[in-house]
Amino acid sequence: MYAIVDIETTGGHASANGITEIAICIHNGKKVTERYSTLINPERDIPIYISALTGITNEMVEKAPPFEDVAHDIYHLLNNKIFVAHNVNFDYSFVRHHLSAAGYELQTKKLCTVRLGRKIIPGLPSYGLGKLCRHLGIENESRHRAAGDAEATSTLFSLLLKSDTQNHIAQALKINSKEQVLPANLPKKDVEVLPSSPGVYYFHDDKGKVIYVGKAKNLKKRVCSHFAGNNPGPQRQEFLRNIHHISHQLCGTELIALILEAVEIKRLWPKYNRSLKRFEQAYSLYAFEDQRGYMRLAVDKHRKMTGAIYSCNTLFEGRSLLLKLIENFDLCPKFCFIQNNNGPCASKNGETCACSGCQSPEEYNQKVELAINELNEGFPTFAIRDAGRTDDEHSCLLIEKGRFYGMGYISHYFNVDNLTQLKNHLTPYPGNDYIRTIVAGYASKFPERKVVFG
Repeated sequence: MYAIVDIETTGGHASANGITEIAICIHNGKKVTERYSTLINPERDIPIYISALTGITNEMVEKAPPFEDVAHDIYHLLNNKIFVAHNVNFDYSFVRHHLSAAGYELQTKKLCTVRLGRKIIPGLPSYGLGKLCRHLGIENESRHRAAGDAEATSTLFSLLLKSDTQNHIAQALKINSKEQVLPANLPKKDVEVLPSSPGVYYFHDDKGKVIYVGKAKNLKKRVCSHFAGNNPGPQRQEFLRNIHHISHQLCGTELIALILEAVEIKRLWPKYNRSLKRFEQAYSLYAFEDQRGYMRLAVDKHRKMTGAIYSCNTLFEGRSLLLKLIENFDLCPKFCFIQNNNGPCASKNGETCACSGCQSPEEYNQKVELAINELNEGFPTFAIRDAGRTDDEHSCLLIEKGRFYGMGYISHYFNVDNLTQLKNHLTPYPGNDYIRTIVAGYASKFPERKVVFG
């Protein structure tokens, strides 16, 4: 038995909105045998634009029962039935959420007539209920009202049952089928082709734009985890509605996937990614020549596309590094913007410091260059050679003088001892402290995979 459901609501997600109307048609696989329909008082105002769409006003529901008063009837109509709706995850999330609030836990199989329509009647320009019904000649005189839409969906479902020559409905109801949990607009084949390998996956909207990027040790398992459960929150419901396609890139290891994810989020800036968007290098150490020809070192806010000597997350870290350079190379604290007052220079040289003109630009700049060279030489240059995407290749990434250079894939027989040759086989990528930190941690954990360059 099937329970074909349609609801009208005060908004787009269950956790903060109410149901204003519900209609249920009990279908025995051949025809509708029972109908149930009622207005519901959502116990909150119905937005004007919702009233304009559905025709349901605050006055109409003022004396209607609240959901908890009809929850018993609704639960017993739906329990042990197959829950059918057009874009089923929307209706199911609302009904299940409000039944749970009333003390009833609904657990049923689901069928989505949007997904079934795409499979059983392929090639149509649109699978929205209104356009689909017009194309198939299904009448609906009460569009955007629960009873009218439930009747239209029932007629559509009867047609789908008759036209299902390849048993798509039976396949969708199997225990191991993903059809019941997949977003309405996502083709099942997009999930079926995903490998159980490390990689990066991309969710695309109806225009092909990337709206989410993720990484995985097991692509298929991770992608499917996005669709598990029935979280009624607004972000998840909107997120699922907007997924129309999935693409992916294979990576040799989870580390490569983790780095590629960070790079792609910065490049594509997807709508639904949050955490890695917030990561930015906050401060950097810069060198510049002033009007008198003296080289100056300064810690300032990080600016993209500038020749920073070193990047860090905090001003304290940057100033601490600069103080060490001042101490070790006898630099001027005033020229390094550490001492900002007009008093005597606090350097070892005191009154004979470069800031008083007692050292020539050439003499002072030589010390600055020594400091910069020492800093650069102190940063490690190493590669990590690891598993590849296939058995006949290795993945490889390169840290050059403490900075992430790039990554790629090399033959088993390739000798990574030559840094110049290795760089020719790798794809350069932008780096940041986040990438540098995870690579350093991985290198410490797996030193046998690290190739150090002298």
